[in-house]
Amino acid sequence: MLHDHLDGGLRPATVVELAETVGHTLPTTDPDALAARYHDAAGSGDLVRYIATFEHTLAVMQTREGLLRTAEEYVLDLAADGVVYGEVRYAPELMVKGGLALPEVVETVQEGLAAGMAKAAAAGTPVRVGPLLCGMRMSDRTREIADLVVAFRDAGVVGFDIAGAEDGFPPADHLAAFGHLRRENVPFTIHAGEAHGLPGIRQALQVCGAQRVGHGVRITDDIPDLASGSLGRLAGWVRDRRIALEMCPTSNLQTGAATSIAEHPITALKDLGFRVTLNTDNRLVSGTCMTREMSLLVEEAGWTVEDLRTVTVNAVKSAFIPFGERSALIREVILPGYEVRSSPRA
Repeated sequence: MLHDHLDGGLRPATVVELAETVGHTLPTTDPDALAARYHDAAGSGDLVRYIATFEHTLAVMQTREGLLRTAEEYVLDLAADGVVYGEVRYAPELMVKGGLALPEVVETVQEGLAAGMAKAAAAGTPVRVGPLLCGMRMSDRTREIADLVVAFRDAGVVGFDIAGAEDGFPPADHLAAFGHLRRENVPFTIHAGEAHGLPGIRQALQVCGAQRVGHGVRITDDIPDLASGSLGRLAGWVRDRRIALEMCPTSNLQTGAATSIAEHPITALKDLGFRVTLNTDNRLVSGTCMTREMSLLVEEAGWTVEDLRTVTVNAVKSAFIPFGERSALIREVILPGYEVRSSPRA
């Protein structure tokens, strides 16, 4: 799994308990009712309203205790879901209201993730989690966050992203951050092609130099006929260069970027040979997990085990970890897990 937000995946009960500790008022203190409120807001079809649901999770992630707990539980929840490798992204600048400095936020999250990975391994369900630091596209701190990624890349941070509302905040506004990362050989992805169309994807790839695209659903705007597979030049570039599309079906449906699971572009793009990957985006907010995402595609879009295996291998191939580690993960964990030995599409 390559695309999931730390602040969108807290346990409802944890939000309730931490909110009481820090004195934050929630709309309800019943965990089930709180989860339902998240799902209702997420299903509004409005990306801005979807993003606004993070107010309460972020409110409980402003202290060392809150960050340690949420990071550790994040890892344990992935392990319980059968995930063996996950990249989690979060925006350090949104977690400093309690007095933590940006480096302290990163150090604390790293400590929590490490504790979770140690517990998962001890329980016989090992999982590796690599964090991506997010700059907010409506902020002027993206270069500062890029510096933070470079500073912590030898301490577990695997990459960079920009997040937040797409419309009105083009990725090219942050070229200083992207240029710095490219000079430092640090990989990055960019949220693009969800609320905004092809111009955002084109900027992310051709102007900013992203190695992956967060969501990228609107790449279909450059495919006049999905059935025939006739590709425009940008879509052809994305497919031919094996640029991973970090697709999140349930989330895309909730934000209005897709109309149904059955008709979600991930299936057609997979069949056309794009390197699509399957992700959750925000497990609490969207009320989902990897098992659910896979099950929905099987039940509503006719996917097979081979299809699931293909997108799983796609994700590992495009992970922001060294080639040797990716290869070993595919060879020693993914392929045996699917009980299939033949090689998928490159």
